[in-house]
Amino acid sequence: MKTPLQHFSYMLSETELLYALALQRVPNLGDTSAKKLLRHLGSSEAIFKTQKGQLLKIDGIGPYRLKGLYDPKILLAAEREIGYMQQHGITATYFLDAHYPENLRHCVDGPILLFSKGTVQWNTQRILSIVGTRRATPHGKQFCEALIEALSPLQPIIISGFAYGIDIIAHRAAMKYGLQTIACLAHGFQQLYPKTHQKYVRSMCEHGGFLTEFWSDNPFERTNFLRRNRIIAGISEAPIVIESAEKGGSLVTADIAHSYGRELFAVPGRVTDAQSAGCHQLIKSQRAHLLTTPADIPYVLGWDVKTPAVQNMQTSIFNSLDEHEKNVWEFLHHSGKSQLDAIAFGCQMPTSKVAALLLQLELKGKIQPLPGKWFQAS
Repeated sequence: MKTPLQHFSYMLSETELLYALALQRVPNLGDTSAKKLLRHLGSSEAIFKTQKGQLLKIDGIGPYRLKGLYDPKILLAAEREIGYMQQHGITATYFLDAHYPENLRHCVDGPILLFSKGTVQWNTQRILSIVGTRRATPHGKQFCEALIEALSPLQPIIISGFAYGIDIIAHRAAMKYGLQTIACLAHGFQQLYPKTHQKYVRSMCEHGGFLTEFWSDNPFERTNFLRRNRIIAGISEAPIVIESAEKGGSLVTADIAHSYGRELFAVPGRVTDAQSAGCHQLIKSQRAHLLTTPADIPYVLGWDVKTPAVQNMQTSIFNSLDEHEKNVWEFLHHSGKSQLDAIAFGCQMPTSKVAALLLQLELKGKIQPLPGKWFQAS
């Protein structure tokens, strides 16, 4: 007989944590099958104390799934893991607990246990994942920081993967503007990848922290990225892709987010930019919303945001313009609509440079292209 699952406000007892860890450790079971067993039996402890014949009567649970369930080494390993967690200040959050991230709870393959360090608090539904290339361009870096600065009054939690490029830029910008930011890791807490980001650990823990589904001794392996990416995709209300090549981990995260029914945003670049090819692909296939200004996010997601706050998002992008971009925008603002050659002459810049600056300003919502290759300030 099925036992209805509910989520509760209490923390796991050590006994239930022991059996939940053991359940997670069963090699061939997986999170989806583990949840199926929990729906029928109500607790991890009950699963281990139920005869194998009874478990095999559950639809979709065969001998292969249960292989290793009764291995006594699993419970011993779970005991050691609890000891490590207690010694190093690691918190475990069960998927039935009220403190478990709500968005991830509704993912069929979401982890039954999450491990965290720092000051992680899921006290808001405004959770955004930001992912992108490890080879971020100056445009991508600038857009990422300006976006987070503009969104900071809305206090979203910023999730990313702590990798090189857009990931660490997003974490750093979130800390800079006083937001909670959480790094989702593809390994356990006995190591850190990449090692060069060790210098950010203390600040990250003060502004949120680290999250993983892997046990402390699970090493960094490239095969773990797919599992990590599904958490980044599922935990947020909307993932944002800022620069991605035609293939890469960011597009994998986007595909998973799309399968979960999440709203997805992608930042465009120049048509010739290899590092924007993935974003253009998402936009062209209508899997992602075009993201050109911060105000696009609360508008699409239906956040209750007052008009002045949205206007402030627009103007904060201007604060991030570099000297050359400001020069072009101010020329158009004072002279009215102009063509490329006239702008280049007025700003005393090469035409090719002005063309690139006009595209950047268009992406930031500061200018509008008009028929006949005319431009005007927005």
